[in-house]
Amino acid sequence: MKAWILKSLASVSLLFASQVCYAVDIQPNTLYPQVALETSMGKIVVELDRTRAPITVDNFLTYVVKGHYDNTLFHRVIADFVVQGGGLDLNKQEKPTADLIVNESGNGLSNLTGTIAMAREAEPHTASSQFYFNVVDNEKLDPSSRRWGYAVFGEVTEGMDVLQAMSLVPTEFNTTVDWPDFPVQDIVLKKATLLPRN
Repeated sequence: MKAWILKSLASVSLLFASQVCYAVDIQPNTLYPQVALETSMGKIVVELDRTRAPITVDNFLTYVVKGHYDNTLFHRVIADFVVQGGGLDLNKQEKPTADLIVNESGNGLSNLTGTIAMAREAEPHTASSQFYFNVVDNEKLDPSSRRWGYAVFGEVTEGMDVLQAMSLVPTEFNTTVDWPDFPVQDIVLKKATLLPRN
């Protein structure tokens, strides 16, 4: 009986340890981690900037490592503006998210073509899991002395052609979610993967 208890405790300890490692395995000492996004239209690789946006990068990588972005939709596509995803599953249902994060838009990074930034609501500190790619220069999304901006936290290093193709797909007003600019044909983020350290 005692051996069984010890064996059970050991199993629980191993399970707990693996979950802890899984929860924190976001390469906290890597200043410029990279993430590969396998989409239904091709592969995109982004390099994140932990020196400028540490809270935002940690938040994004936590969602990546936990598999939150796997099998989600890019649900907002506006040509000559942005491609947005990270919030809806394949049934067009909003996925549960963790706590909202502090807006790091004053970090010196600008919403230029090929950058990745956090989507949010009208209030400044309302970003959670949704992100967007700038497919043109969108400096109007940067902060000013009178308003908060949208926090940029990295840039595309591979797959800009994929993003440009995404930005040109036909869209419609989707009555299921009651949102405009929704792709007529689903664009799926199949898997997001934190790449090994260089």
